[in-house]
Amino acid sequence: MKIIIVGTGYVGLVTGTCLAEIGTEVICVDVDQKKIDNLKKGILPIYEPGLEQLVENNYNKGRLSFSTDFEASVKGASVIFIAVGTPPGEDGSADLKYVLQVADTVGTYIEDYAIVVTKSTVPVGTAKKVKAAIAAALDKRGVDLPFDVASNPEFLKEGAAVDDFLKPDRIVVGVESERAKETLTKLYQPFVLNGHPIYFMDIPSAEMTKYAANAMLATKISFMNDIANLCELVGADVNEVRKGIGSDPRIGTRFIYPGIGYGGSCFPKDVKALFHTADDYKYNMRILKAVDEVNDDQKFVLFKKIEKHFNGDLKGKTFGMWGLSFKPNTDDMREAPSLILIDELLKAGATVLAYDPIAMEEAKHFADKRVIFVKDAIDAVKGAEALLLVTEWPEFRLPDWNKIKSVMHGRVIFDGRNIYQAKTIAAEGFTYYGIGSQPKTAE
Repeated sequence: MKIIIVGTGYVGLVTGTCLAEIGTEVICVDVDQKKIDNLKKGILPIYEPGLEQLVENNYNKGRLSFSTDFEASVKGASVIFIAVGTPPGEDGSADLKYVLQVADTVGTYIEDYAIVVTKSTVPVGTAKKVKAAIAAALDKRGVDLPFDVASNPEFLKEGAAVDDFLKPDRIVVGVESERAKETLTKLYQPFVLNGHPIYFMDIPSAEMTKYAANAMLATKISFMNDIANLCELVGADVNEVRKGIGSDPRIGTRFIYPGIGYGGSCFPKDVKALFHTADDYKYNMRILKAVDEVNDDQKFVLFKKIEKHFNGDLKGKTFGMWGLSFKPNTDDMREAPSLILIDELLKAGATVLAYDPIAMEEAKHFADKRVIFVKDAIDAVKGAEALLLVTEWPEFRLPDWNKIKSVMHGRVIFDGRNIYQAKTIAAEGFTYYGIGSQPKTAE
């Protein structure tokens, strides 16, 4: 079976590489010549644990190839995955221009039956638009070729995407014909041998499933952040509250960790896209709009704590920031809370020393040019009034506090991810601020 993946970003590259890993012939196609040339050299456009080695292995074995020539690549393809970006428009709705451009290209060049699968996260109704675009291109050629469209949303967690694809907890596929179902069943059979299910459903339901899943997870995060903020006001400790409610199996422990807001390429974009879809149907998604508002506000929480501690006077002060990416094990800076914190600190006249194990090069494309990027965690706190923990990378979990005290000017820790114990930090001689609990002063 020959597979074409259009788009070599996060979803496309992981999908193509993992499909090649099971022995399938995969061609990843992209319009970006530089990106394709780099991939042939083993230079990946993203950081994802385990992906680089898989790309190298499958490329060297000839199962995975990269091209900018869609016309030549598509010949003999059984399945064509559309995995291009769907960036949010100015109003927050998903921009489908790249998806529909690919659909037009498919209709322009296919010569035999193929299944065209939307792998990109797209609003309900996109498959109909893709089908219409392919049909229009075929009509323009004066050709009558059978084809199917399908929806196969991804559920990949950045930082664990390879395992998520190779060992999925479920696969969701929307189809409209038995022929498409049979082909995609065969393609995904190796991935469900461990007993995890593949769910076939109608296409609109598959499209909705992706948005509903991300919206539900985002809702849990924003709900917990709201509870954390209330805990501070009433004198409760959200860390204890989290244990108490997480033991309820109806709630569970996942996605109820308070922090400084969610970011990345999925939750912010998908939440907005879903309530914009509802707006198109004259329905007001009140809960999701509140989820989005809570998240926007939460990204300012750490700055407000900093500002209050220093009595509003941050001018001339230096702050060390640990972590830049929106979460660990990725270099993704999209919608990262660190960017809001950096902007607020710089506007207040402060200096920011920043360190991230992986994301610093990517951060340079997003962050203010005045940020000083340093080579390690210790350099980030040299002369700093306070340490700001923004992304919970493993290397930050058990630092040498004596060494940190020897280079820091101040003795304050602002923990935006609640990875430290307040009593422990206070015993080390620091004043500790977390999310959803009262500050703990140095002992």
